[in-house]
Amino acid sequence: MSEIRYSVPAVSCGHCVSAISDEVGKVPGVRDVVVDIETKQVTVRGEGLEDAALREAIDEAGYDAVPA
Repeated sequence: MSEIRYSVPAVSCGHCVSAISDEVGKVPGVRDVVVDIETKQVTVRGEGLEDAALREAIDEAGYDAVPA
């Protein structure tokens, strides 16, 4: 299983966590999504993860992501 982390500066509430988790969870290969409000990081674990697809899902949720 691989892991990719992103910095998502706009994460600030439970709605943010839910929106990002829902969208990223739809990406093929994703097994686990952890959104940490305090560190403003999103950690994605899974098999065959594609950076572009994960960033697109975070963007679809309404947030900008950069590699952490």
